[in-house]
Amino acid sequence: MKTKKIPQRMCLGCQESRPKRELIRIVRSPEGEFSVDTTGKKPGRGAYICPKLECFAAARKSKGLERSFKSQIDKSVYELLEQQLNKLSKAEG
Repeated sequence: MKTKKIPQRMCLGCQESRPKRELIRIVRSPEGEFSVDTTGKKPGRGAYICPKLECFAAARKSKGLERSFKSQIDKSVYELLEQQLNKLSKAEG
């Protein structure tokens, strides 16, 4: 019997490959809006990050999201994403 392959994605903050289910997907919709995708099924371009605020801060500092989405990201978008990640981390722990 074959073992099922687990999809791997790289975190933009710590640059570690992890199973896709352990990471949080940040999506840019076709309209250009950014949001946190908890289901992994929203349409649009996605980038993955660990559910730790340290990884988010590292991705912000290294401009990992800008490279991934190939566009400039406004400061207010970072603040909104940080608030959404805070809510997720409080809900889990």
